[in-house]
Amino acid sequence: MVPLFSVVVPVFNEEKNIFQLFNRLVKTFSEMPINGFEIIFVDDGSTDSSFEKMSLLRKKDKRVKIIRFTKNFGQTFAWDAGIKFSKGKYIVTIDADLQNNPEDIPLLYNKILEGYDIVSGWRAKRKDSFSKRFFSVFANVFRRCLISEKIHDSGCALKIYKSECFEGLDLYKGMRRFITAIMAMRGYKVGELKISHSQRKHGETKYGSSRLAYGFLELLMVVFMVKYNSNPLKLFGGLGIFTFFSGFIIGLYLVILKLFFGVPLSEKPLLILVVLLIILGIQFIIFGFIAEMLVRIQFNANNGTPYVIREILK
Repeated sequence: MVPLFSVVVPVFNEEKNIFQLFNRLVKTFSEMPINGFEIIFVDDGSTDSSFEKMSLLRKKDKRVKIIRFTKNFGQTFAWDAGIKFSKGKYIVTIDADLQNNPEDIPLLYNKILEGYDIVSGWRAKRKDSFSKRFFSVFANVFRRCLISEKIHDSGCALKIYKSECFEGLDLYKGMRRFITAIMAMRGYKVGELKISHSQRKHGETKYGSSRLAYGFLELLMVVFMVKYNSNPLKLFGGLGIFTFFSGFIIGLYLVILKLFFGVPLSEKPLLILVVLLIILGIQFIIFGFIAEMLVRIQFNANNGTPYVIREILK
């Protein structure tokens, strides 16, 4: 029987949370009028006893599936592996740290039934440290300004998706915070719902202040991938044409000064700018052609995943 829900749970050193998360998920789904679910744990290179505890759950309940990486590849790749392995009509993502409450899943499900393709949790009252909340708010504001995102808390792991949202989509490192933006750019209807949030009781947070700098670079990469991944010439060619003709117009202005007013060009620093803009414009155009050819080569190649799966228990 095909399950209605597939719950994808990335796990990295969460040995003290595994059993409680499993029990709360089972209890939540058992109280919902649904025809089945599966829980897909993705062991992202844990060095504690997380895998052993997930294996015990697998022996106890066949609805538990385990994907085990050879090392820590990051949460986004764990999501990608779990989502590709899932069979449910709806895919739920949730962290293993129990800061997101499984009991909120029915609320998200009811919301998606209103006609949304994705519903994102909104941690309106976060129970994190001040520094974590500060950097998160700053990152959310910046992201919303750059890509006009309407979601308040796209970094929240608790989300529900229609499975078709991931057709033809590969998740790359750092993309998990921008999935709602990517889905919106692809034309899917995205909603959000306020959910509860709890303090971490066991384990250590994997979040640091350095994530702000990395997040900025990842945001720029995501914007490029979503808007120009299939047509990079549109971006680089456009920049090249704009830069080239800016130099051309300024150069034309200098020629007019020289021919009609006798102004010596050697006294105009704009001449250096003209040469620079024209050269830079040509380089942008050439780079656009190269990027376009690389994309076409990639589309015709059989690329493997950037992560390595040691084993799958299904």
